Amino acid sequence: MTISEVINLILGFLGIIIGMIMFWSLPVPGFISKSTAGLPFLSIIIPARNEEGRISPLLQSLQEQRFKGFEVLLVDDDSSDRTAAIAESYGVTVLHNIGAGKSSACWRGAKEAKGTWLLFLDADTRFTSMDGLRNLLHYYQGKGARGILALQPYHTVERVYEHLSIVFNIIVVVGMNLFTVWGSRFKAAGSFGPCILCNRDDYFLSGGHEKIEGAIMDDLALGEAFLDQNLPVRCLGGRGIISFRMYPEGVGSLIEGWCKSFAVGSKSTHPVVMLMVILWITGSLTSASALISSIMEGETAAMIVNGALYFLYTVQTAWFARRVGDFRWVYFPFYPLFFLFFAVIFLYSFVRVNVFHSVKWKGRKIKV
Repeated sequence: MTISEVINLILGFLGIIIGMIMFWSLPVPGFISKSTAGLPFLSIIIPARNEEGRISPLLQSLQEQRFKGFEVLLVDDDSSDRTAAIAESYGVTVLHNIGAGKSSACWRGAKEAKGTWLLFLDADTRFTSMDGLRNLLHYYQGKGARGILALQPYHTVERVYEHLSIVFNIIVVVGMNLFTVWGSRFKAAGSFGPCILCNRDDYFLSGGHEKIEGAIMDDLALGEAFLDQNLPVRCLGGRGIISFRMYPEGVGSLIEGWCKSFAVGSKSTHPVVMLMVILWITGSLTSASALISSIMEGETAAMIVNGALYFLYTVQTAWFARRVGDFRWVYFPFYPLFFLFFAVIFLYSFVRVNVFHSVKWKGRKIKV
């Protein structure tokens, strides 16, 4: 066995171990009570721009909730489609915010809200059970009803190309710094964005979305604003409570969306966590490369060892991915393709942000 082969094996097995340390667990809110007594009035704020194809499942799931003590405010961010009309057909209050972006829309909704607590939801989310909202609120209440409780919705997948998001979904969670073997030892990078619950007083004390207007990663920036006021930011998985389907429009939308997010968002990840991510990705790719080389050279012993390592990465990637989404098992043996796709898009995003200083999203060119 050559020195390079030994190094590849070391990197591969090291990556497996580091992966376990890096993504130790992803807790979800527990089911605390079947009662809705004691829960305050809630304002649900949905910023939306051209969401006519995605807003109905969320509004339908809200109508089906057993907990009824809430209002729904949809803030239409200059849509050119039927987003507002669809929302009104569900009895939702529609506010119009002309072309000022998501943060401005959320701020407008918060100022109009009547609730003691505020829940910001992306238009492509939906509650997966009739008690999902109640369980979310009880968990927040059980933690003292202070600061932010943010959930990363469980990613539902319908088409093959959506599996290209596998590694992105894992890294989004890991990059929050909270899910390593050390738990909350590292400072939170911010908050998840699609589902953010907070109380009204803390929101306005932090400056809310008005303070972070113009931020590309508004979710991370809002979390930072709360942390600056010594308010807690709790991030959990949304499995069993809330889900979403990402980029159903096609591969182009998927690339555009992840490009917008990653090079900017990665700056908030703790250096130790970022190093673990890099080593995990490096190990995954070197193990695949080593297996291919051993097959081409016909080395039986090397094929067995590298094949075992490849199998471990397949299982580990599947295990991590199934924590964050219902990705199909049949695609995980091809995991190197997902890692390569991640590396290419991350590099492209890095160039867009640091060379061209702009990204595109929903027909808008955003300066960064």
